Amino acid sequence: MAFIDKISIYLPEKVRTNADISAQFPEWPVEKIASKTGIAERRISAENELSSDMAIKVAEKLFLEYSIDRSTIDFLIICSVSPDYNFPNNSCIVQNALGLRKDIGAFDYNLGCSGYVYGLAMANSFIDTGLAKNVLLITSETITKFINEKDKGNLTLFGDAAAATLLSADEGVCKPSNFMLGTDGGGGSSIIMHRGGMRQPSFSESTESQDQYGNVFDRNYLFMDGPEVFKFTLNTVPPLVKSVLTKANSSIDDMDLFVFHQANGFMLEQLRKFIKIPKEKFYFCIEKTGNTVASSIPIALKEAEKEGRLKKGDKVFLAAFGTGFSWGACILEF
Repeated sequence: MAFIDKISIYLPEKVRTNADISAQFPEWPVEKIASKTGIAERRISAENELSSDMAIKVAEKLFLEYSIDRSTIDFLIICSVSPDYNFPNNSCIVQNALGLRKDIGAFDYNLGCSGYVYGLAMANSFIDTGLAKNVLLITSETITKFINEKDKGNLTLFGDAAAATLLSADEGVCKPSNFMLGTDGGGGSSIIMHRGGMRQPSFSESTESQDQYGNVFDRNYLFMDGPEVFKFTLNTVPPLVKSVLTKANSSIDDMDLFVFHQANGFMLEQLRKFIKIPKEKFYFCIEKTGNTVASSIPIALKEAEKEGRLKKGDKVFLAAFGTGFSWGACILEF
């Protein structure tokens, strides 16, 4: 049986506020940005700060914050769409930098916003089958390095962050269960980074274009089709919630809190209303960090814990969705 034991969070020092964005795009006043996104500020990784650096920092913070003996870690999983290299993977770099044992499993997976729930599912399986006793799951993204500075849409949404979660076979704060995962690769082109892979290693010239709202698109940078992503989310997440609750023989009333991937405030509120989740049971944690990709759910869990929103006996519903398209959900029992 697997338990989530501890979570630590790392946020870069640099802050990008709505005032900063409004100064660059005067047609977008601070109030408009806040009302459309629910975000006031986001953290931005330093120029020479990469996802492996943040992964190392958050793991060291976890070990220090909870007095964890790093020699007890026997599996390392890292989720990142912004790794340092194509190979070696970040998990090898991080294993060495942290001084973890050499007789452990370690690998990366590239999954974006649904990555945390997928990571919990994998760690849960490793522990349930006896492959590992203590799994260190790290989500670490420097997603802002993929954003064109002229792309006001994505500049307003995304921030950088890392989270470290320890899952243990022996004891912990809560138990994840009732996982459901899904994939629709037909939506792959709706959130995509064209440059950098073997299909398109680089572009020799600018590929900039603009839509009717003045948003800049450039195949050298992150592209996201907002309307398509919004449609995907509204079509996918409500039935996902219903399916997991049915699998668990539960209802919305049986859940104490719903923690969704913190994509943007408007989308979250639309999902809440459509699924008919009471406002007091729906957790928002996006104002100070923005969309931090796979780290948004562990950040939300950490903040909810600080606020006293999580207590023994609670059931918390997690749902994540994004690039791929991919999605996943589970229930945490505290």
